[in-house]
Amino acid sequence: MSALWAASVELLRDWPIWAAALATAVAGLMRGYAGFGTAVLLAPIYSVLWGPRAGVPVMLMMELVVSLQLLPRAFKDADTRVILPIGGAAALATPLGAVVLLTAEPDLLRRCIGGFVLVFGMLLLSGWRYHGSRPLGLNLLVGTSAGLLKGATGMSGPPVILYLLAGPEEAKRHRANLILFFALIAVVSILGPLWFGMITAAVLAKLLLLLPVLLACVPIGARLFHLVPQRFYKRFALVVLLAAGSIALLA
Repeated sequence: MSALWAASVELLRDWPIWAAALATAVAGLMRGYAGFGTAVLLAPIYSVLWGPRAGVPVMLMMELVVSLQLLPRAFKDADTRVILPIGGAAALATPLGAVVLLTAEPDLLRRCIGGFVLVFGMLLLSGWRYHGSRPLGLNLLVGTSAGLLKGATGMSGPPVILYLLAGPEEAKRHRANLILFFALIAVVSILGPLWFGMITAAVLAKLLLLLPVLLACVPIGARLFHLVPQRFYKRFALVVLLAAGSIALLA
């Protein structure tokens, strides 16, 4: 406990934790509003501030807590026929991706994270979506790729978001589907860092300081879902994602 307290005090003396707090507040608003945004924003920012092996585990634990916070209301609105196979495949593949997080060269992995976020942001900006059917085999393939990404970079969202948002469902169903998927994979995603000893006192101290910021902002974002037109949110989210990806790629 003393080590955790000392690590927390030390963090407060330096600027990265304050930059992380600002990014976390924006990510919380995005997650509450759209059902996604935590990982794709915080993975590159945290990786720049502390390196992937410290930043990604912090983000994964925060993702777990916020997913459980949003899950009860979302479960009844989600399409479980599609989401459960995707989530199951992702859960199985996530530990394999965690091996990459452990063994990859940190600067290269950070730049890869930034590149993924940039490509994802540009695809969203272009309006491209998958418009085909959703057979079981393709659901499993998308889930597997998402799980590998989750374990290696902390981001499972890009392939799943582009795949799911193409459907004819209303925004409420899209949001519920994403919340359910992220909740399914969140529990498994922290097992790799736990197994490989990445959950240190320094990581827990970052979580202790940043988690309250996220938990305070997610409900605000959820309320904004009913107040702010989606076109304004999408523009804001795209600018934030492109900026975060550029920082991680070029820093």
